[in-house]
Amino acid sequence: MTALTLRRFVRHRMAVASAAILAILGVLTLAAPLVELAMGIGANDIDLLHRFAGPSLAHPLGTDELGRDLFLRLLYGGRISLIVGMATALVAAVIGTTIGLIAGYYGGWLDALLMRLTDGVIALPLLPLLIVLSAVDMSKLGFGDAFLAGDSASVYRMMIIIALVGWTTVARLVRGTTLTLREREYVLAARGMGASGARIMLTHVLPNTVSPITVATTLSVGTIILFESVLSFLGLGIQPPLPSWGNMLNNAQELMNEAPALAFYPGILIFLTVVAFNFLGDGLQDSLDPKAVTQRR
Repeated sequence: MTALTLRRFVRHRMAVASAAILAILGVLTLAAPLVELAMGIGANDIDLLHRFAGPSLAHPLGTDELGRDLFLRLLYGGRISLIVGMATALVAAVIGTTIGLIAGYYGGWLDALLMRLTDGVIALPLLPLLIVLSAVDMSKLGFGDAFLAGDSASVYRMMIIIALVGWTTVARLVRGTTLTLREREYVLAARGMGASGARIMLTHVLPNTVSPITVATTLSVGTIILFESVLSFLGLGIQPPLPSWGNMLNNAQELMNEAPALAFYPGILIFLTVVAFNFLGDGLQDSLDPKAVTQRR
């Protein structure tokens, strides 16, 4: 990020505030093991004698229905939700960038085929599709029992499922930018000197598509976290005992009258995180592409 781009970004107050919120959440979730060590209790330690305890020095946000510390579980749940959101967004960006580059650079029947595939994925009802894919028995797809028995199996499944349908926005943006860039003089010169298509795409085209890729990827993180939360809330996402904000909401849905805090805290964190990523994406778009501000006005 250049000095001029940074100055534009700093003028976007909501984006700066969102970046600060996300940085704080990131540091807290990464420091979850240290917080756990300092508190002297584990996030999964069950204490049935202190169920639904209120906030105290020992439990800053109280305990849940099994007596587990709510603050620690929120930190570990945020770890999973943020990792799923950011890692899946990066995987989807790689898939979308590859498809967009190939379609935009080569054009013709290949462009038509890849864009019709993209349009087909966009036309699918996304949430019902994710629910169906989440309900698929992974053992029937050849995954071993050792993998499926691990806590991380549900995390990887979420990442794969959402990435398979989340690449379309990046693909269309990269394809549109590539269609313009392939006619530039430096691309034509490289082609005239005998450079291969792969070299031209990686050396001359891809670096000039970083801005739209960055903006689209940032904006998609919030959407992915929301999808993960919805699927986990429905019991099809991250599986207990591994916490995520979504499955914490799922566990709390029958306890709304008895302990509303169990639903409030993960719900407000999901809301803040999704909104923060959206504002951050808007700020990056305004700073990386000043024309977008003028067009909106």
